[in-house]
Amino acid sequence: MAASQAVEEMRSRVVLGEFGVRNVHTTDFPGNYSGYDDAWDQDRFEKNFRVDVVHMDENSLEFDMVGIDAAIANAFRRILLAEVPTMAVEKVLVYNNTSIVQDEILAHRLGLIPIHADPRLFEYRNQEGTEIDTLQFRLQVRCTRNPHAAKDSSDPNELYVNHKVYTRHMTWIPLGNQADLFPEGTIRPVHDDILIAQLRPGQEIDLLMHCVKGIGKDHAKFSPVATASYRLLPDITLLEPVEGEAAEELSRCFSPGVIEVQEVQGKKVARVANPRLDTFSREIFRNEKLKKVVRLARVRDHYIFSVESTGVLPPDVLVSEAIKVLMGKCRRFLDELDAVQMD
Repeated sequence: MAASQAVEEMRSRVVLGEFGVRNVHTTDFPGNYSGYDDAWDQDRFEKNFRVDVVHMDENSLEFDMVGIDAAIANAFRRILLAEVPTMAVEKVLVYNNTSIVQDEILAHRLGLIPIHADPRLFEYRNQEGTEIDTLQFRLQVRCTRNPHAAKDSSDPNELYVNHKVYTRHMTWIPLGNQADLFPEGTIRPVHDDILIAQLRPGQEIDLLMHCVKGIGKDHAKFSPVATASYRLLPDITLLEPVEGEAAEELSRCFSPGVIEVQEVQGKKVARVANPRLDTFSREIFRNEKLKKVVRLARVRDHYIFSVESTGVLPPDVLVSEAIKVLMGKCRRFLDELDAVQMD
């Protein structure tokens, strides 16, 4: 019985000890364990696999993906970071720049501004830009003195006009029939308060920007996410009852909400309330009395994904686009196999 439990723990849990981590690698492949049928079975996979959305708002999404291997989870993460396309500034035509920001630094800053435009409606740019593959923005700002400012004022916001260049100063210039396809206000920077440069009276920035479709693999400015990460679901087990002051001490060793102290028959008793909230600081291992009554582990096939969009597309759309990219990779791989077999 003990041997069976040890095998099951090895197969399904990553165990965090005081001085190391056990069962890191996946071991449930065919023939590795006697009595276990680990051969790939589609029906079993479909039965065990599920996706649970935990939280979603305009820019962030947290969901659980259960029943997959680390390789698949990491494939989703990498595709979200580097292979879901977006629109970003690629070419900057500088007509006049008398600010202290050099042209190449200014162009780099402009490239990192997220553009609110659905990349699915555009093609990848090949040669000269057209309405089907390019967006055009104009930035023209000149700083002047405020004639109504108080003489003894030292506040730049009062002394100068247009001394800060923001993304709100970027103006979309439709190409071809883009004005008919996209309603006013749909093509714009995601945020209108990103500071681009600062000017002083007499200084001016006048330039034209071309935005094209690209992927984060080519340049980080095309990445559609601010963060895309996953972690394994924590699994915290109390090996024996913890009562009295020890229960209060135990709760302080974990993140708030993980350990709950209840009154049972006049005694304080600790119980695991919500292990999902734990960050696994392993503070418990600094307590000589309590470190032997708790087992810290992570569920091997339960992944908690956190996706934060830059605002270009909603996070749920980004995840669905990442799935489409992965499906395309699988199709190309199968086509390659078929081509080799035919040869």
